[in-house]
Amino acid sequence: MVLVQQAYAMNKLILFSTIAALGSVSALRAEDAGAFAPQMDSFNLYKCPEWFRDAKFGIWSHWGPDSVPGLGNNFAHDMWSQGGGDYKWFVEHFGHPSKFGYKDVIESWKAEKFDPDALVAKFKAAGAKYVVALATHHDNFDCFDSAFHDWNSVKHGPHKDIVGLWREAALKAGLRFGVSSHADERGWNYMYGARLSDKTGPLAGVPYDGANPAFESLYNSPKDPKDKPPEVWKQNWLKRHTDLVDKYHPDLLYFDGGIPHGSYGMQLIAHYLNASAKDHNGIVEGVVNVKAGEFVRDYERGVAVTLQDKPWQDDTSLSGWFYMNDNPHNDPHSHVKNATTVIHTLADVVSKNGNLLMNFPQRGDGSLYPECEAVLTELAKWMPVNGEAIFGTRPWTTFGEGPAVIEAKGMNELMTPMTWQDVRFTTKGDVLYAIACGLPQGSLQIKSLGRPYRKIASVELLGSTDKLQWKEESEGLIIQPVAKWPCEHAVTFKVRFAR
Repeated sequence: MVLVQQAYAMNKLILFSTIAALGSVSALRAEDAGAFAPQMDSFNLYKCPEWFRDAKFGIWSHWGPDSVPGLGNNFAHDMWSQGGGDYKWFVEHFGHPSKFGYKDVIESWKAEKFDPDALVAKFKAAGAKYVVALATHHDNFDCFDSAFHDWNSVKHGPHKDIVGLWREAALKAGLRFGVSSHADERGWNYMYGARLSDKTGPLAGVPYDGANPAFESLYNSPKDPKDKPPEVWKQNWLKRHTDLVDKYHPDLLYFDGGIPHGSYGMQLIAHYLNASAKDHNGIVEGVVNVKAGEFVRDYERGVAVTLQDKPWQDDTSLSGWFYMNDNPHNDPHSHVKNATTVIHTLADVVSKNGNLLMNFPQRGDGSLYPECEAVLTELAKWMPVNGEAIFGTRPWTTFGEGPAVIEAKGMNELMTPMTWQDVRFTTKGDVLYAIACGLPQGSLQIKSLGRPYRKIASVELLGSTDKLQWKEESEGLIIQPVAKWPCEHAVTFKVRFAR
């Protein structure tokens, strides 16, 4: 194995002369130290690569067989619960699970309208700098050409290398590419219910098809819903995921939790980082997303409340994680977000040193539903005007100001738009960007720039050639509204200071 070594290429966060630098980032090189070992002492040397810090916005294809029924986030788990909504829908549309199971849902996933080149073109126009594809969900199905698991998308369902097609399209478009894995312990026991049977009715006691030994490699054989995966399963997990890394060379590896499966997960991550260095002339460019303190922390449907000293990521979805049809659902996170909320979320996340990874759910056939198309269209209008305040930026000394309050709790994502009095800050070189999360309906007061902060030389409105009316006062920078705003949803003021 190529020796991967560490050297710190310090990149000072450029702020203003009166502001202390927020921190530094490191490039990992092969010339300076040993390869990553599968242990935390070695992982502590990991630093987030610069490409990720510059990218800010990624789009996720959280797409698989669960998208076929359009019922929600956990169909492969919930379809076995007699009396539940998913069970009733399944029996009505597909038949009884003793005869037609999740294996048959997989075969119903045809992806016949999947056009990755066209989708990636829309993602790129909407501002995405990286694309992430779901490689394997809790359902134990691999959406790639898996050499160590027969239940994969090449041998079953669409008979297509879904991950490979996404990767090809992303790289062709000049975007970074990542994969997500959700096969932690849930990959073993998620479909425990497939081994049960109806408790009442004419088929009471007739085993569901998960009890058939012929399908054990898909459903597994947990004896209890809380069973831990055996060593042989975890060993196969490592083979499957090493195969994933080696075949597709992802720039980002996302785990739906902490480091999965103990030493096996650590072996995979060490292999991934060392392979990344080999692929990039000794520089580790791989991003590892986990929902704990190691590597680049990921907040599922959540945002940091304050400015973070390390890069992080908010992963969320435009609606449910998988495509949802018109069936009622009580989860508020399944309600479709509009473009305004997405843009305000992006501004908030970037101002706090984070990235936004947004899922645009696809139907089982691979197409996007109209609400997704509408948001992508609005992003494609907004980004050319305001993108310079997002991409390649770094945080200021404070993330922002305004009346919006985001509570410090799990899944605290922004569910509704903020107001034009909520301002989020980013910087690039000696420029400060102030993003107003809405179209100002009166004089905008930016309190963080009140005297005696620093004398302002100029204030511009991105996307407009109109001369702004503004003045510095002790209570803040006061900006007057213009007759016509250059875009919808949010506007950006570019502030330069006198030298």
